Parts: sequence; structure tokens; C-alpha cells
Amino acid sequence: MTQPRVLIFDTTLRDGEQSPGATMNVAEKLAVAKQLARLKVDIIEAGFPFASPGDFEAVQTIAGEVGLPDGPVICGLARATKGDIEAAAKAIAPAAKGRIHTFLATSDIHMKYKLKKSRAEVLSITEEMVSYAKSFTDDIEFSPEDAGRSEPEFLYQVLERAIQSGATTLNIPDTVGYLTPGEFGDLIRGIKANVPSIQKAVISVHGHNDLGLAVANFLEAVKAGARQLECTINGIGERAGNAALEELVMALHVRRQYYNPFFGLPVESEAPLTNINTQEIYKASRLVSNMTGMLVQPNKAIVGANAFAHESGIHQDGVLKNRLTYEIMDAQSIGLNNNLIVLGKHSGRNAFRTRLSELGFELSDQDLNKAFLRFKDVADKKKEISDRDLEAIVNNEILQVAEHFKLDLIQVSCGSNAQPTATITVRMPDGRDLTDASVGTGPVDAIYRAINRIVDIENDLIEYSVQSVTAGIDAMGEVTIRVRNGDRIYSGHAANTDIVVASAYAYINALNRLYAAMQAGVAIHPQHANVPVGTGV
Repeated sequence: MTQPRVLIFDTTLRDGEQSPGATMNVAEKLAVAKQLARLKVDIIEAGFPFASPGDFEAVQTIAGEVGLPDGPVICGLARATKGDIEAAAKAIAPAAKGRIHTFLATSDIHMKYKLKKSRAEVLSITEEMVSYAKSFTDDIEFSPEDAGRSEPEFLYQVLERAIQSGATTLNIPDTVGYLTPGEFGDLIRGIKANVPSIQKAVISVHGHNDLGLAVANFLEAVKAGARQLECTINGIGERAGNAALEELVMALHVRRQYYNPFFGLPVESEAPLTNINTQEIYKASRLVSNMTGMLVQPNKAIVGANAFAHESGIHQDGVLKNRLTYEIMDAQSIGLNNNLIVLGKHSGRNAFRTRLSELGFELSDQDLNKAFLRFKDVADKKKEISDRDLEAIVNNEILQVAEHFKLDLIQVSCGSNAQPTATITVRMPDGRDLTDASVGTGPVDAIYRAINRIVDIENDLIEYSVQSVTAGIDAMGEVTIRVRNGDRIYSGHAANTDIVVASAYAYINALNRLYAAMQAGVAIHPQHANVPVGTGV
């Protein structure tokens, strides 16, 4: 099936969410899905519906609210079993355009040690389960797990069987991030040459970044004929992550003249090679970072804080004379700007709402009131409010987990010759207000020790970081922390002009996530398949 451009299949809400500590609740997933729709991705893999009631609800909610006729395809992941496929079908049912993505391992090592199935059995299961999925929707994607290490001739047989059974997209995953660009390109070329019915399906690719080659692999696959790329915002995902959406899209955008001939287009063609609205990239990156608690490294391509910064005198001189001397793309092309809005403590609610709308935030009256009160509080402390400040306010006040534990008082005493001491009051899930105090090696340590005396949930703090939202002495500080409970990691995030206060709220945010997970039980993910089914990602 020939595609005139590359389809962008975003799996931030499925594979990306499986990053340790990146679990999102339904409201957070919905917020990310809405931003992905503004970004104009072609397909959103909204989750793994069979994993848990929460995952099912998230996929179903996104299907109903984001899966509109002019919106993206909403996809649900399913192992090659009837239970998984039925759950995915029910979850995506509200979408105008729904897809079931089912998968089955095809490498010898996976078939022998994980599936405990023969090649004949895998061929049979592929035919049966793809046909079963087809009974629910016409849009079926099939993935031969660990295709990169599968024996080619057997892989061709499985793919042909999937097409004949109704698959319209064939996804070729480098599940363990093992292949090099040349090998990945050869794999796609081999499939095109040896699968008889390949023209009836779109070839997709999925890959992990264990060797730092995911983006390079995908671009080579595009040259070989792949026309769907499965990627995530900021490249988040299992282990070292997935291919980064922003890097793939901007590579195809900036180097369009190089890639045009592989699409049968004239070199000078200005036709876009993806449907992505690139000016929504930076906003998507910030939102996913805030929702997951996974910070973007400063030197990250495209969306890192230093991506458009120049410190070298030679570079600065060249950029001042002509930006093209050291910049191959405009920062505004990804939606990055440093505009300051003319809003302050005397600004009205309508002006506030208007600017948020321009930034892509559509809030209910209740959420607007909540964010507006926080805006007024910040405006009393800052002379200038930037778009980044507004994003931090909205993300901090609106897109948060349920407050099972709520901070009512934070009081800290510290100094060069004083013992840091914190007094904390926490409203408990049963409505009681409990107060306690503690000393620590510093103000943040004292706060965390005091909270732990009240909220008795076992956890280990494994990461603590602070970033300023904007420049200046009055900048808001964003605090991100990660805590471990058993083999699970939970993140917390908060922003405030007082980083000590932000630290307290970030910790409570993480504890609320941990508590919610304990109440709901542990979700099943394909990588943690704790149900007696012989399949997994």
C-alpha cells in the first residue's frame, strides 16, 4: 500500500508510559492525547486496554473525546489472545476511526523460551487472532515481536499470513534495539521483496534506542519503503526509550530535499512529508515532561534547553550576522518563543483565558478559576509573566493527581548556624489534619522527613531535581522527584516561586500517585505479563 507521506503513530501513552515512573492517570492521558491531536499525529496508541481497568478507561475516554471524525485514529494494543482483542475492541469503540494492534513473537529465542510455541503454532495463532480482530474493525495492525532477530524466511511467512487474514498495517519492531541502520534498511527491503501481498499493507517500524540508533534506523527504513513510524514524545519508553517523534519529524522537514526522491517526488518539492503541525512540538514536549516527571536533558535534539543556544563567540557572531550560519531550523518552527504577555495582578479573567486559549489550553470554568487564582498569586511576586510561567501554572494547578494527601501547612526554619526544621500539616484521606515536625540536613530533607512521619508509606527517594521555568531571580522553580516502592517508580512534579514549597508539593504529588496505585492494584503491562498467557511484547 503506497503512502504519499509518512504516517506518524504516537505511542507515548502506551510504550512511553511504560518508562519507570512515567505512569499517568486518565485525566493526564487525556490531556496528552488532546495535545497529540493538536500536533496532528495520524494514530494515537492510547494504551493497553486489557492491562487494567484504568488503562481501559483511558483508552475508551480518549476514543470518545479525541477520536473525532477529523481527528486521529485511536489504537488499542492487544496480545494475540481473544481476551485482549475483545478488551481493545470495546475500548476503541467510541472512536470514529479505531484500530486494534495485536502482536506475537516470531524470533526463535522468544518462541522457545517465552511463548513455548513452534513455528507452525505461531503461524496458526497469527491467522486466527488477526482474523478475530478483523471481526471488530477493518483497521488491523500486526506486529511480529522481535522481528529484528527473527529468521527472515519465517518472518516473511508470518507477515503474509497476517495480510491474508486481514492486517492492513505490518509493524516491524526492533524490540531490543539491536539493529544498525543498514541492517534495518535491509530488513525492510527484504520484506518488500519477499512478502507476496506486501502492497496491500502499510509497512510500519517500531524500535528502541538501546544503542542510540532508533532515529537513524527509522530514517533508513523510510528510504527502504516504510511509511509509518512508531515513536514517542521526547523519545520516552522502555529501557533507553523509543525513537523520538520530534527528531524524526524535523529530520524529514529540514532535510526534505534529501528524502523527496524516496517518495517519488522532485528534489525541490515543498510538499510536507508528514502531517505534523511542527509548531506544536515544543508544547507537546513540555506537557509530556510535566505529566511523566521525566525531564528533557538540556542537550536533547530539537526540544532541549540548549538546542537553540549559542555560547561560543564565533557561533554568536555568526548567528547575529545570519542565523543560517549555525542554525538549520528556526526555533519558532517548533513553537518555541520567549514572548512575554502583558498580564499582571490587575489583569482580568477574560485576558487570562484568551492567552491560555492561544497557548492551546481549553479549560472548564472550574479549572480556569483554579488556575486564575494561582496566576494572581504568582503575579503578585513577579513583574513579568511569560508563556512558560502560564504553562507551569496550568500544569501544576490543573493536571495533577487526586489529592488523597493534601498539604495545608509548610513552615521551614533554616540558616547557616541553625538546624533546618520543618513543620508540616497534612490532610489525610479520612479528613483528619495531622501535624508533625522534623529536622534534617537541609530544608528539603527536613520537609520530607516530617511528611514521612505523617504519611507512613514505604518509599525511597531516588531522584530530586530543580529547574527554573524562566530566567531571573523571581523565576518559578519546577521540582521533579522520583520515588521507588518495591520494583515500581513514581514521579512527582510541582512549580512555585519558592522552590522549598515546590519541593514539598512535588513529594506529596509522588506519594499521591503511589497511594492511588496501591489502591488500584498493579496494572499488567506487556513487559510485565503476570497473567497466564503465552504472549507479550
